[in-house]
Amino acid sequence: MTRTFKGLFWGSCAALVVGCAVGKSESFTFTADLPPNFAYYAIAKYAPAEGETCTVTLDDNPYLGFNRKWRTEYKPEHEVPIYRTVKGCRLAIYRIELDIYAIYGDDYESFSSDTAVVVVREKLEEHQKRTFEATGESAINGQCQWLFRTVGPKRYIRKLLDCKKVDTQGTVTKGRPVGAYTLDQLPGKTVKLNIKLADEERPGWGDTWVKVPNGWKRCLGDGMEDQRGYCNGNYKDFSSFLMPDGRNCTIYPGCTE
Repeated sequence: MTRTFKGLFWGSCAALVVGCAVGKSESFTFTADLPPNFAYYAIAKYAPAEGETCTVTLDDNPYLGFNRKWRTEYKPEHEVPIYRTVKGCRLAIYRIELDIYAIYGDDYESFSSDTAVVVVREKLEEHQKRTFEATGESAINGQCQWLFRTVGPKRYIRKLLDCKKVDTQGTVTKGRPVGAYTLDQLPGKTVKLNIKLADEERPGWGDTWVKVPNGWKRCLGDGMEDQRGYCNGNYKDFSSFLMPDGRNCTIYPGCTE
């Protein structure tokens, strides 16, 4: 089995050869502290442990999924096996891929997502791996920000989620939230994804909105049919737009000037 699988698998207790009641020495806790209306979906990926000569395929269901139904059955905390046995093959966790979801409106499509990752290796350089507090917890810190834009001739507001990692000094940096650990660090410990929401939203890209004292105004461009609607030096002619709740507005996010 290679480590480049693209498929998504959602394990259940009934599907595991090793039972779900794993001991603390065989598992760790993954949890998340997220802003309101946020959730995560996680896929824990496994490959044959070091020294194993066996193989498993995608059909053997080597991955475990958590919070597949993140809208209706979300749980922030899950016990994650470090090792599993599938068809007699001992597997070790090597990665948790995370989709961070956030809802910004009542419409079913009014959500966006970004990614984070937990990397697990047999060995890492000391500067590469995260440390744990005396409490047994290690935090992966990040910040998400809403980016707003308009779509369609009526210029509906749509929002994109942009998540970045936060370093040990609390500075938002490039790249997605990520943490790396070794297998021997994890037994009985807790890994927490700690995400904050930026205080302000910003346009999805430049020269389409103009900052004014109480919000942002949308440049008209060449008219409402102009999907790009770049300002191109015209900072006097603006357009209305429709908020996710259907309101017709002239300034974002307050709607009326």
